[in-house]
Amino acid sequence: MGNSKLQFPDPHGVETIAGTEGWERMYPYQYQFVTDDPEREAYEKGMFWFYDGLHYPEPSYPFDIIWDEAWFLALSQFNTRIFSVPPVYGVDHRIINGYIYISPVPVTDPAEIEERVGHFMERAGYYYQNWNELEAKWVKKLEDVISQLENLEIPTLPDMEDKSVVMEGVGKSKGYELLRAYDKLIDLGLLCWQYHFEFLNLGYAAYVTFLDFCQKAFPDIPLQRVTQMVSGIDVIMYRPDEELKKLARAAVDLGIDNVVNNGKGWEEVKAELTGSSAGDEWLAAFEKARYPWFWTSTGTGWYHHDLSWNDDLDIPLASIRIYIDKIKAGASIDRPMDEVIKERDRITSEYQALLQTDEDKGAFEQLLGTARTVFPYVENHLFYVEHWFHSIFWNKMREVAAILAEQGFIEEVEDVWYLKRAEIKDALWDLVTAWATGVKPRGPKVWPPEIAWRKDVMQKFREWTPPAAVGTAPEVIQEPFTVVLWGVTNESLNAWAEVDAAGDPDSITELTGFAGSPGAVEGKARVCRTVAEIGELQEGEILVAPTTSPSWAPAFQKIQAAVTDVGGVMCHAAIVCREYGMPAVVGTGHATSVIKTGMHIKVDGTTGKIIIER
Repeated sequence: MGNSKLQFPDPHGVETIAGTEGWERMYPYQYQFVTDDPEREAYEKGMFWFYDGLHYPEPSYPFDIIWDEAWFLALSQFNTRIFSVPPVYGVDHRIINGYIYISPVPVTDPAEIEERVGHFMERAGYYYQNWNELEAKWVKKLEDVISQLENLEIPTLPDMEDKSVVMEGVGKSKGYELLRAYDKLIDLGLLCWQYHFEFLNLGYAAYVTFLDFCQKAFPDIPLQRVTQMVSGIDVIMYRPDEELKKLARAAVDLGIDNVVNNGKGWEEVKAELTGSSAGDEWLAAFEKARYPWFWTSTGTGWYHHDLSWNDDLDIPLASIRIYIDKIKAGASIDRPMDEVIKERDRITSEYQALLQTDEDKGAFEQLLGTARTVFPYVENHLFYVEHWFHSIFWNKMREVAAILAEQGFIEEVEDVWYLKRAEIKDALWDLVTAWATGVKPRGPKVWPPEIAWRKDVMQKFREWTPPAAVGTAPEVIQEPFTVVLWGVTNESLNAWAEVDAAGDPDSITELTGFAGSPGAVEGKARVCRTVAEIGELQEGEILVAPTTSPSWAPAFQKIQAAVTDVGGVMCHAAIVCREYGMPAVVGTGHATSVIKTGMHIKVDGTTGKIIIER
């Protein structure tokens, strides 16, 4: 399908929001769309840039952009320089009014694609053939990085160094050690993201190769049928939720469910349980589950304010209470794995039976086997990186911020996120050299007014709605990750454009998205923009959210379907709904702005259609 009727804004013509002039200094210079470099400007106009709402449902803080820079480097290097993925180089990044836009860079020369295939077959082939052994090594590498992070000491600056510095000939100061600790903290973050992408592109590539085979062998096959053939596989991303279920069952078995379920906060519940044998036993189990499984972020893990369960134990407690209620009502709290696997095997054998030759049947088996082997990594890496590592990383950064706050560089710890990481390094140099010299640092006069201005800019960014895309839409979008993860296709762009053209969200009665998980239901919508709002979900409602993450798992116990603004068939909401055997429509573009809580909607996860009854 061509895209001639779709007009996206000129990336260089998006207006600066009044009162935010100069916002560009908050972000790396290479993220700007430019008009003073004709060659770069022409390149930017000719590319298709879409808003990465999957990872960034809100504007990026100057410090938090570290993860965007990290995957800008890591994904691109593995695609372009290490594994040589045939149809696409890396993914280029830009920023508009605080919002991240990305553009996969296609390989357009058929001869170069052919040459890249050879490299890819050799290099990726080695990984696919030795996947389990290499993945076990990967887990050790990640656990080592996390251990280094946990053990990293952020030193404070003493009035006078300890006498041992002299007596033991240490030869360096706490000022130097503070600079070194900050460098180490940042380095561990970037290293973690190097490992993050070691396998990830290969995981998606194996899935996309199987998808491509199926679409050629069975031209009418829905994307969703292919994803069902790779479902029913247990992954550790479900483990935190399983720990909550275990704790709920234990509370009922030990007869303390009434105390756990008394509606009070965690500290009060803990105090009431302490001292009784059943209570102490349950608290010990709770404490054991916390490390590492409660390092689960309440959001995507990409923002500093996405607290983990360990940062606020009322969050897992609320989920345990949902499970206790279900158990006491006689309902099952298990994922319906048997039914999912049965349906998976039925669909797989039906399609395999349609293949005519032994060669095709062999290729189908091999590609499916590879896709199933690599699939767990695609979900599991999230727990190690975005949840476990990031949760600890944000708190280590707060230790650095506490030192800057104490010295007047920032007014409070949470102000640190308004500075770029290079600016923090500059501020630390200012601090330690002034400390070393016995003079006043310059930073306390420089940073507080700048941060106050940036806070105002960020608020204006939040009130602005970013365009879904800018630049020149390609005739056909076929870059695999764009399609399966972000849900950006020619069809979805047309659907988004129609909603935009309608103008008034209240006039819209139908939305189209990706058929993420099959089945059709109707019921009352509940719009939840953050995980904090899932407590408002009522039994049998339909969840409507910008996107979901693993910490939303308890919500799937209550709902009968899910609808999201962003994501393709491999996004979190689609995967989880398939595992729970409930319908999902993802990548609608506008669901949370069109659908309101309380509306009656019909969700068809087989066709990707949503009917809104006003």
